[in-house]
Amino acid sequence: MTTSTHKQLEVFTDDHTPQKWCVLLREEVFKKFMSQGSPIVHKVFGSGSFFSPLLFGKFFDPSDAFPLWEFESDILLSSLRSSGQSTIDWSQTDQDYVLKAELPGEGKNSVQVYAENGKVLEISGQWKQQQPKTNSARDWRCGHWWESGYVRRLELPQDADWRKIEAYVTNDQILEIKIHKINNPLDSDNNQNTTA
Repeated sequence: MTTSTHKQLEVFTDDHTPQKWCVLLREEVFKKFMSQGSPIVHKVFGSGSFFSPLLFGKFFDPSDAFPLWEFESDILLSSLRSSGQSTIDWSQTDQDYVLKAELPGEGKNSVQVYAENGKVLEISGQWKQQQPKTNSARDWRCGHWWESGYVRRLELPQDADWRKIEAYVTNDQILEIKIHKINNPLDSDNNQNTTA
């Protein structure tokens, strides 16, 4: 009998890391990085990975915010799904926006979720521990972040309630994020009767 683990992650809302994601991942740099990469690099950034810059069919730096929920997953990921390479899905209900993605093999336990300024959802983690070059260890997100970690930044829809985001990891492998909608009909705060 296989048992499944379901762990809730903390969603951070206060990250004041200066210069985070300031080094953009360019297409030519990514191609060179992948050509010299190990199997772990290909697992983290390869075809079908949620953190791949090529996930949506053309190069898009995952540290730039992408308006994911403006697109249907069946359409955007059709070529990956037809080849059986899809490790991600997203949808919405009347109450929530939902995202499910497979985490990379390495660094699963380091995944962090941030809601930035109510506008961007950030999912990041380290796949390789950084070797400090000096006594003052620099945050891995402030340089060539892809050499140590992964990120996917997503624009939050206008009706997303960034204060009500839930994140879970199942079996140390599948990340699930639910973002409640502001006009959620099940939200008691929005169903109060008012009288004139």
